[in-house]
Amino acid sequence: MRILNLCFCVFVVGHLLAAVDFRRDIAPILEQRCLQCHYAGTSSSGLQLQGRKELISTGNVVPGKPKKSFFYNSLVDGWMPPAGKLDQSEIALIRDWIAQGAPWPEDVVLKRPEKKVETVAPSAELDNVRRIRERVAAKTAGPAMTAYRVTIPNTTVAYDLVPIPAGEFEMGGSHRVKLDSFWMQAHEVTWDEFHLFMFASQAGETTHKDQAVDAISRPTRPYVEMSFGMGLNGFPAISMTQHAGNKYAEWLSAKTGEFYRLPTEAEWEYACKANGSRATPLADSAWDASNSNGKYQKVAAKKPNAWGLFDMLGNVSEWTLDQYAPYSAGAQENPWVAPKTPYPIVARGGSWNDPPEQLTCEARTASDPSWKQQDPQLPKSIWYETDAPWLGFRLVRPFKVPSAEEMFRYWNNGVEHDEQ
Repeated sequence: MRILNLCFCVFVVGHLLAAVDFRRDIAPILEQRCLQCHYAGTSSSGLQLQGRKELISTGNVVPGKPKKSFFYNSLVDGWMPPAGKLDQSEIALIRDWIAQGAPWPEDVVLKRPEKKVETVAPSAELDNVRRIRERVAAKTAGPAMTAYRVTIPNTTVAYDLVPIPAGEFEMGGSHRVKLDSFWMQAHEVTWDEFHLFMFASQAGETTHKDQAVDAISRPTRPYVEMSFGMGLNGFPAISMTQHAGNKYAEWLSAKTGEFYRLPTEAEWEYACKANGSRATPLADSAWDASNSNGKYQKVAAKKPNAWGLFDMLGNVSEWTLDQYAPYSAGAQENPWVAPKTPYPIVARGGSWNDPPEQLTCEARTASDPSWKQQDPQLPKSIWYETDAPWLGFRLVRPFKVPSAEEMFRYWNNGVEHDEQ
């Protein structure tokens, strides 16, 4: 009887696995959820879904063994697709398909879905930004351009804001720029702050349901410990993409009711130059290759500039909002070169890894795909720069509150951020 029961179970399992048809069940999932990043000729990923051979030769699929297939495990863990995890029923189909040997008829060629060009923000996302703006508008303006401290709600983590007065300056030694007033964080965003965004259950943040906050996407689990052993508490957060910096700004705005974003390149340089005030000697204000001992250091350990900003030069380079491009000729007011391509984006300030002579307020660094060369994910992460342990950011709070549409643009600027 036991032998008969065993045979019956084998028959049932085999029958269920045989019921998975690639053409009917698997191809539509791959076309709709995977092919946009894994199509022949794309630069999003090294994997191109051209057929069964490609999946097996790259080690993504081990026929007959779903749990040893990177492709299947990435779906289970939610690493792929970046736009959102597959339904459990879809994951189960792919599991069974791999278990039955991952058959892929040679006559089936996947068709890439047409990419929809959105001229307006997706309604759900824009609605959430409108909720955030209502919260910002309802809150008083706070100190009239004076320095103050903010404690992130439901946590014990705090940061300081420094007022930057409106004014004009010569940007890059080439043209005049006029800027409105804003606050800037006194130092780079630390791991104490960024971990609250990365991990909802991070120690220090009490459980607190908030529709506006919960609607904002947060980083996926990183493959490695992203400080690379250089220190966490009080040290600058590093190795995040510009997209991650933008989303942190959106998250912090929802949490605090104050509008934050990355600084424009012009705002960053203006704040660094401190309106032409006498510069603090570099050795007293910056961590660079000559004094950093080969790693970043705790924020605000050196002297600030004349406006009270720490580590504007050295320690870690800082993301800005701008596409890396030649400067426009002539005077400008509140300029911003909104990114239209994933690369290059401007980072400023230099880092602990750079020689002192490269640390100037005018020096520019262009982002590059090599900054995530060792990222093992396919497609590469939208959140982390595995090869940029010298890269971080700080935020600004403009005195003038923009519209919800403008906020959305700041927090979602550029295209195909999984490339960045």
